[in-house]
Amino acid sequence: MNSKINNLRVSSFGEIASPAEVMKQAKITKRAAATVLKAREDIQNILDGKDSRKIIIVGPCSIHDSKAALEYAEKLNALRKKVEKKFVIVMRAYFEKPRTTVGWKGFIYDPYLDDSYSLKEGVVLARKLLIEINDMGLPTGTEVLGPIVIQYYSDLICWSAIGARTAESQTHRELASGLSMPVGFKNGTEGNVDVAVNAILSAEAKHSFLGMDDEGKVSVVGTTGNPYGHIILRGGNAGPNYSADDVARAANFCKKAGVKPRIIIDCSHANSEKDYRNQAKVWDKVMAQIVAGSHNIMGLMLESNLSEGNQKIGGGWGEMKYGVSITDSCISWADTKKIIMEA
Repeated sequence: MNSKINNLRVSSFGEIASPAEVMKQAKITKRAAATVLKAREDIQNILDGKDSRKIIIVGPCSIHDSKAALEYAEKLNALRKKVEKKFVIVMRAYFEKPRTTVGWKGFIYDPYLDDSYSLKEGVVLARKLLIEINDMGLPTGTEVLGPIVIQYYSDLICWSAIGARTAESQTHRELASGLSMPVGFKNGTEGNVDVAVNAILSAEAKHSFLGMDDEGKVSVVGTTGNPYGHIILRGGNAGPNYSADDVARAANFCKKAGVKPRIIIDCSHANSEKDYRNQAKVWDKVMAQIVAGSHNIMGLMLESNLSEGNQKIGGGWGEMKYGVSITDSCISWADTKKIIMEA
């Protein structure tokens, strides 16, 4: 191939194991598989109106430390057992981070926080962590960012999200149409819900697109469509959108478009006005709507970690605080437990 006209800005190509090879290296356990299947069924029943419980997606903004993530999972799993008659608890296991410009791209890409971009090791480490968490009986959810990366651990995910920046992407809508779990689409960064509604309609349809199979071969992927798309209200540049009026408007928009009005409220991001301490206020107001009889709200999302706030990666592990987010600020585990138990 003529090097003068092709790959001019590519510095290297590195081989990586196929999804099938990584799945063999880190095999899913029977207990973990049972956790995923049960959680998917529970979430689908809630979205179908057959189960009156609410979905709670809670956990770190992004995982960067396996040890801290497992400690958090153990605490959350104990809480899950106490509230399972009211809530289906799903732990946030976000391994990819969308960046507005540049920055740490997530555990999958840079698991050692040293800009080494050890993607080969990242996919294995992420998969092993998901197996351990699901093996406890605690389901996991994630954001789907890279259209190929998700194939390395999709069998361990019971719920997924498409972010505000990617909900308009045809690639992600096509991908969602073939995912094995329910998918939430966030409203656009401006706060508009039409982006999410259009994404749901697209993901419900059959698609054929260029992708990769589990053996790592470039393939034409044919999908059957995903009937479990739903909206995530996360606020926007115009402000929060979790009030009863906002929920009603979103539900009416869904109905007019022929989409089931199934809504999850993100208590963070623009809904908290980018102040993690406001998450509890959003939670309380949304719970009040549920108690008042709102049938369109299917669940809530919280960004939570062992300790509150966030920190910069800085000089490496020696200078970092254990159990503190390195991306968005989170509420502490103590506060998380308190508001969920009160609810």
